[in-house]
Amino acid sequence: MSLIGMLALFVATVAFMEGFAYVVHRWVMHGRLGWFLHESHHRPRTGRFELNDLYGVIFAIPSIVLLYGGVQAGWGDWATAVGAGIAAYGAIYFGFHDVIVHRRLEHRIVPRSSYFKRIVQAHRLHHAVESREGCVSFGFVYAPPVDQLKAALAASEEARLRRPSGVSTVPNG
Repeated sequence: MSLIGMLALFVATVAFMEGFAYVVHRWVMHGRLGWFLHESHHRPRTGRFELNDLYGVIFAIPSIVLLYGGVQAGWGDWATAVGAGIAAYGAIYFGFHDVIVHRRLEHRIVPRSSYFKRIVQAHRLHHAVESREGCVSFGFVYAPPVDQLKAALAASEEARLRRPSGVSTVPNG
């Protein structure tokens, strides 16, 4: 495979992964099958890790297998390009999601562009819901306009919204 072909397949894989991540996040992680792991991500973290982190390990396996197959096992350049594309999406996701939005590593990055602000706001709106149902914004590199997401949350009868921090649950408290 030519270098241009490998680069095209790499870029196509990164783009495909956003759609794949949306589908898995929406119907597996927020579904009956995957909520037992993902629920930890919608609760305050009590340590450095959460059960949801296992999804990163699960999604790294195809990338590792494809990279090994393409580089060492003779499967072809296509396997290397696809494995690298999956790994690149994982790195982009980790940077945006874990580092910038959830601040799992200290940094001084402040979202300034309208795109960057929309991605962060959309993910925060996703986390405003504690329940499996009623969430909005399941992708991560693309997010619908924030006004649409707020309207969807307001109209949802299924969403169990998180209590704002500092709000007392004690009557007259």
